[in-house]
Amino acid sequence: MPADRATGSPADGMLGRFLLGLAEGMNAAAESVDRIRVDMMQVARAYGRDDIDFVVLPTVILVETGSGEAGRVAIRSVGSTFRFDQIAALYRLLAEAKRGAVDPAAGIDRLNEIGAMTPRRGWVVRTLGHALLTTGLALLLAPSWQGAIVAFVLGAFLGLAKLVRSPTLQLVFPVFAAFACGVGVFLLAPHVALGDPLHLLIAPLATFLPGGVLTTGVMELAAGQMIADASRLVMGLVQLGLLAFGILAAGTVVGVSDSSYVPLESTAAMPWWVSAVALLLFAIGNYLHFSSPGSTFLWVLLALVVAYLGQLAGTALLDATVSGFVGALAMTPVVLWIAARPNGAPSQLTFLPAYWLLVPGAAGLVGLTEAVGADAGFEDFSLALVSIMSIALGVLIGTALYRAVHHGAEELAAFHVDKPIAVVADGASSFWTRVSRGVGRVFGGGRGGRRGGGRGGRADASGAALEASEPSSGAAS
Repeated sequence: MPADRATGSPADGMLGRFLLGLAEGMNAAAESVDRIRVDMMQVARAYGRDDIDFVVLPTVILVETGSGEAGRVAIRSVGSTFRFDQIAALYRLLAEAKRGAVDPAAGIDRLNEIGAMTPRRGWVVRTLGHALLTTGLALLLAPSWQGAIVAFVLGAFLGLAKLVRSPTLQLVFPVFAAFACGVGVFLLAPHVALGDPLHLLIAPLATFLPGGVLTTGVMELAAGQMIADASRLVMGLVQLGLLAFGILAAGTVVGVSDSSYVPLESTAAMPWWVSAVALLLFAIGNYLHFSSPGSTFLWVLLALVVAYLGQLAGTALLDATVSGFVGALAMTPVVLWIAARPNGAPSQLTFLPAYWLLVPGAAGLVGLTEAVGADAGFEDFSLALVSIMSIALGVLIGTALYRAVHHGAEELAAFHVDKPIAVVADGASSFWTRVSRGVGRVFGGGRGGRRGGGRGGRADASGAALEASEPSSGAAS
């Protein structure tokens, strides 16, 4: 390994490519950039490399291996997304890499296999899964049996349409989905007791909502990742705007009034066990649609139950606007505990369904739709942003509490600047070199440093070398 550092050998490049692939996979799994960098540094140390550095952004990843003239910089653009089965396989590989238990070349092959994985279930089952996911969420957001039936049909339609893999269509698909669902709901609302039409619209659009993006962006903001958080927040708000535009376009075509964009108070009295059935349907839908491994189902269900109960407690104790804070605060330690278990599930597999259940993006979509379609909507949109911030704050505090209990007060990063090799070698005599040179200048008019014979000459040369190297030390580090 030391030879690789000095020469920048092919093995050095292989490790860099492996680290790039792991970081890209974690980005495709919707992991935050600060977490990606921490995990990649841990993997690098497992392979005996402490001279590797990372720059992680939402769309670009850079890895520097080695230092000085032997250093290499590799770059990778990021644009893919992973299903839950791919995320599970990726985190199994990551766990091995953190122990240094996989050869980098073999690790690259496994990353390629993960990227080429086909869904574990066919299109019929995945479409049914999206329909069940939508139905469960509809029963939680707008409790109505008629609304649940409509949500099932819309969820099946969108679940089937989502299976079409086209990068071009994916850019406009959220607008199309919001428009199609909006037309259907607005046409049926005057004739069928759907509950709250706006909240019913959220159910089939749940997997398009940028709740996870917005929450991750706020978390990255708290972690000091200003570039990453700004790009994610802008992306999330633009995606909310596209969804709201689709709903408003549907309302324009159908001819609904401004009052139709204001959420209604739910008057339906549903049995107490409906919420339990809705959570189960939501978990089953996630499991089927995203091709999750069978061993993760109960863990996902546990995270959903904890998040939902926490949100109910927050509504009762505080307010519905900040109820997501309590839900996220209760759910986050459970998710991290599950991920730490040998037979547990990766945190992303349990975090993302819980995000959609807490629906930070749903509140933002309702608020933005009201802001454009109704008069008093901007106040509601600001409340939606407060709910997003509260969920992110709950995740941050929950993560901090878990780490404090299980890992203690560890310092995650320290400021350190490495000196060039020549300076480190002469560092023991550099202080006396400076003293002797200064004395020579005082008593010899600036020539004493060169009068001391061969030894003084060498010391002066060493000092000159030090001065020459100082300006470049920051760049070298």
